[in-house]
Amino acid sequence: MKRCVIYAKDVQRITGRSERYSHDVLRKIRVKYEKGNKQFVTVAEFAAFSGIPEEKLREYLTY
Repeated sequence: MKRCVIYAKDVQRITGRSERYSHDVLRKIRVKYEKGNKQFVTVAEFAAFSGIPEEKLREYLTY
């Protein structure tokens, strides 16, 4: 089963940055895609925002 949402912990693993940075990135993505604070960020949205191919991101995601 594949996940379609990305969490701050995933962003930390992918970027090697802090938890605070990860939350900031997710907040910026929500603003860009006009989402609410409680709405999820998808892997596709993170891929488009970061420029990292979706296939590469899936290597880092735990299922």
